[in-house]
Amino acid sequence: MALRIVRGPENAPIEPLRGRTVAVLGFGNQGHAHALNLRESGLEVVLGNRRDSESGRRALACGFDPLPLEEAVGQGDLIIIALPDEVQPELYERQIAPHLKPGATIGFLHGFAIRYGLIDPAEACGVIMVAPKGPGRLLRQRYVDGWGLPCLLAVHQQGASGDAEAIALAWANGIGCARAGVVFTTFAAETETDLFGEQAVLCGGLSWLILAAFETLTEAGYPPELAYLECCQEVKQIADLVYERGPAAMMEAISNTAEFGAHQAGPFLIDDSVRARMRDLLARVRDGTFANALRRDHDQGFPWFERQRDSARRHPIEPAGEVVRKMYEESDEVTK
Repeated sequence: MALRIVRGPENAPIEPLRGRTVAVLGFGNQGHAHALNLRESGLEVVLGNRRDSESGRRALACGFDPLPLEEAVGQGDLIIIALPDEVQPELYERQIAPHLKPGATIGFLHGFAIRYGLIDPAEACGVIMVAPKGPGRLLRQRYVDGWGLPCLLAVHQQGASGDAEAIALAWANGIGCARAGVVFTTFAAETETDLFGEQAVLCGGLSWLILAAFETLTEAGYPPELAYLECCQEVKQIADLVYERGPAAMMEAISNTAEFGAHQAGPFLIDDSVRARMRDLLARVRDGTFANALRRDHDQGFPWFERQRDSARRHPIEPAGEVVRKMYEESDEVTK
């Protein structure tokens, strides 16, 4: 089944949001970029955020007047929830749902809360998702540069007004994503592929592969700084090539020695047992096991999560990394 892709602002008119108020809840990683980009696209934007928080102070510096969540929600025709997944259900029940305008549209940046039934909006509400495929700082920079990031778009329910898809396209236009491309999907597909990709490759798989390689070299007697250079620092060079060219063309850009070794080592490391565990990982995402574990730990104050963070901070790779990064920083200063 072919993906539906919309490209170009003219194919995602911003007019459905003209004369309406967009309430952005949260001014963090994604929220700041959405609020700024939408405002600079000529839309009326109000911000829901604590004034006395670090993000609230940043919002004030950017010319916003942060409001309590309830007040921002009450003004919004489109409510963009740019808050962490784990806090959304409670905040939605207490501070969002009771204050929604009749016929308001609720916007998500990630499908988690809807996919796992943690939030169940009234049928009269439109429920949409616009998920830029990159961090907020990159979304903002691409917009400032006159370009944009591709995004995923999904409509969970059209709502009483029946214009949820048009509003979602206008939102994608307003943050610059329509310039690059809007890919239509579902809340379930976005959530499942996003969580799997984070866990199997981007955050889980890559980080633990780096740590395991670092530990293998240092246990064999190699200096930690050398192990860090080879197994961590140079990841960016390869990641940049994959980003720019794709895996096959990346191979063409490296030495024959590196490519020959990659073709031998890749299947040796990533064998059928790894693929089986990846399928198990995807099953845990799809059946809700991961979501339930996240919610349980959050409800207890994140004890397991904080132990993992503490362990990561104390890993021997960290002091080695400080030494190596310092060398690169000093080198950068010399070349400026």
